[in-house]
Amino acid sequence: MPAQRADARRNYERILAVAEEEVAAHGADASLEQIARTAGVGSATVRRHFPTRSALLEAVFRERIEVLAARARELAEAEDVRAALLEWLGELTVYSASVQGLATALLRNGELAPEHANPCVDTLTEAGEPLLRRAERAGVMAPGATAVDLVTLIAGIALATQHHPDPATEADRLLGLAVAGISPRG
Repeated sequence: MPAQRADARRNYERILAVAEEEVAAHGADASLEQIARTAGVGSATVRRHFPTRSALLEAVFRERIEVLAARARELAEAEDVRAALLEWLGELTVYSASVQGLATALLRNGELAPEHANPCVDTLTEAGEPLLRRAERAGVMAPGATAVDLVTLIAGIALATQHHPDPATEADRLLGLAVAGISPRG
């Protein structure tokens, strides 16, 4: 990627900072025009840096997605693979339910199909796949599940609980119910 001019880089950083605040306050449907106004740039400048709403949402969540991916890689080496998988899914669930807009960012166009490439999902699924496969080999995970299935489940739980008075707690409770179906032993 070519180096950006200093003013372009400042605009990018300012737009991203404002977008983080707006998405936190209004979710994935935060107004792009309001983001531009608050950042002190034109809407064309926002679109030049983030050609689609999805690109903006991916940038807003990139850092935390990377942290969650690193956590999956770390947990993939844990002795108790079932506990490690459930810990990672729990962290992903609580974050997804606590942060407006993330579930929508994960479910670009309402689905996680491969033809709808999504860097947030790709990062999570690539990191979670070894943890999932290890759990499957240990017999503590239902065979045939994919990391995309698990991210879809988490996104669905987050969307289902977004208007609950305590979305993170409710999402964690629903994950517990789902776990009984995907990993009944333990």
